[in-house]
Amino acid sequence: MRAVLFKGSRDLIPLYALYALLFAEHGLNTAQISSLLALWSITAFVLEVPSGAWADTVSRRGLLILSGALVLGAFTLWTVAPSYLGFAIGFVLWGVSSALESGTFEALIYDDLVARGEPAAYPRIMGYARAAAEGAVVVAILAATPLYAWGGYALVGWSSVAIAALHVLVAVSLPSAPRAASVDDLTDDAPDAVATVPGHPVVPGDGRAPVVAAGRSGVLTRYVTMLRTGVGEAIRVRRVRNGVLLGALLFGITAYDEYFALLAQSAGAPTVVVPLLVGLTVVGSLTGSLLAGRTARLSARTIAAAVAVGGALFIGGALISGLATDRPDAVYLLTGIGFTAIGIGYGVVLNAEVVAESRLQDAIEGPARATVTSVSGLLSEVVSLVIFGFVALATIQLSMATTLALLGLVMLAIAALTPAWLPRRAEVTEQA
Repeated sequence: MRAVLFKGSRDLIPLYALYALLFAEHGLNTAQISSLLALWSITAFVLEVPSGAWADTVSRRGLLILSGALVLGAFTLWTVAPSYLGFAIGFVLWGVSSALESGTFEALIYDDLVARGEPAAYPRIMGYARAAAEGAVVVAILAATPLYAWGGYALVGWSSVAIAALHVLVAVSLPSAPRAASVDDLTDDAPDAVATVPGHPVVPGDGRAPVVAAGRSGVLTRYVTMLRTGVGEAIRVRRVRNGVLLGALLFGITAYDEYFALLAQSAGAPTVVVPLLVGLTVVGSLTGSLLAGRTARLSARTIAAAVAVGGALFIGGALISGLATDRPDAVYLLTGIGFTAIGIGYGVVLNAEVVAESRLQDAIEGPARATVTSVSGLLSEVVSLVIFGFVALATIQLSMATTLALLGLVMLAIAALTPAWLPRRAEVTEQA
């Protein structure tokens, strides 16, 4: 329950729905907005894996508390100093926060479930947590319209600051779950031992997981050990590597959601209606997340087929929304249909991402769980940077609708890779 509250409180922020419009209101063009989003991703990119190793070394709950405090600082800065510099510094704080949370939260939940003997519940719990986050976004989006109408961006901003402060309090309440395995589990009497998650026995030197240096040591030495172990497993173990890559593609491609509000605006939708249209996409992602517990048992080919259908719907929805520009009398109808199709496609991709991430957690064999997960997070930031760069360049010549439709083609490519890259369900999941 606390995991669900943590994810929900982080996204119950009205400014999420309007920040792209806030930037535009203060004179920023699409290229400048894309540069801010890129700065956000670059910050998270640089710190992603190092923060994962820290999560395997120190208190994961402590890092999540710090993560919440940085988000609080970011929205406070955006509210009191709405300028390009203020937005840029805020995005740096947000990027650090994202890096600290990525991998840390997933590792804390998975290890807590392993300690309870319930690792099979992971996709269901994470689906609920993701759904709580998406549900919070829906509430935030719906709240953004009346808040903006009553007090403009100032009221939206300060409401967001208050909710960010609440998120910090929720982070404080999280349990300090025991690790399924840690570097300190290894002893000098067994120098070739490898700490593993129960249900994933590993024979030292079999090539499936890196051997960790034994013995208790200082924090810095343990940190370096965790960093090397996690990165090594993400690179050397085939099924882990495939899971890392697939999860990065599925999550990274969803960077296109940063442009949904701009798509609605470019289609001619009034500002007060934009949050409602974006809300349709969030409803889709919420539904996809809620169904993750059920779809976790589907075959890789079935999931791949679903992603392909979702990609086709996304492409069609973007193009239909673009038609509203030439048909101002049909703005509400065309954008409504278009954003509904986009929402379904978006939900399918997020569902597949939750399933892929849960399969990755099952596949991880070594003690550096947060580090391995963070490698996937880092690669997803690479994908996001490519998306932001592509949009910045493409929109010079193309409409936002056409640009997003082209990004939908990437979803079809990911669907083609899914049968080979999605890790099989682990035996520990079957037995639980």
